[in-house]
Amino acid sequence: MECSSRLREHGRLCRVFCEWESLPKGSIVGKILTGKPVVPGSAEGAALVSKEPLSFWGGISPQTGEVIDRRHDLSGSIVTGKIFVLPTGRGSSTSSATLMESIRTGVAPAAIINLSIDPILALGSIVADELYHQTIPIVVLPEEDFLSIRKDDYLIIKPDGKVLVNEQRDK
Repeated sequence: MECSSRLREHGRLCRVFCEWESLPKGSIVGKILTGKPVVPGSAEGAALVSKEPLSFWGGISPQTGEVIDRRHDLSGSIVTGKIFVLPTGRGSSTSSATLMESIRTGVAPAAIINLSIDPILALGSIVADELYHQTIPIVVLPEEDFLSIRKDDYLIIKPDGKVLVNEQRDK
């Protein structure tokens, strides 16, 4: 296998190297985390990180993508297009409908990374795929890996649950 940089490497190494080639300039090549894909898919973007659970129902606006729970540490932040990293959802089963509506209106996060499986958020992503043919990946990471992700790290999520992390130099 040959990378676009004309380097020849063992197949797996070359695939990983070629994935890193597409990252933004000014990036520091980081690490590869192995997670469990709850809803498989591909996504990439800047990490929006919270250590607090959040209910999508009453916590995120499905019209704007803004975190509207004023008690949450990300209050006022926009999740649209970000990799939303939070331990788990909180509360209402209506969170799945809010996530679905966010996906339909185009203001959902690019993906969600959790510390534990949240069946309510998974349901929202899966049903959005059935109804709108749009979904977002959801991955669960082990605690050590989950805690290693920082705000604005650039993440690439693969369908097999791997998360490529590269840290931005100019944060």
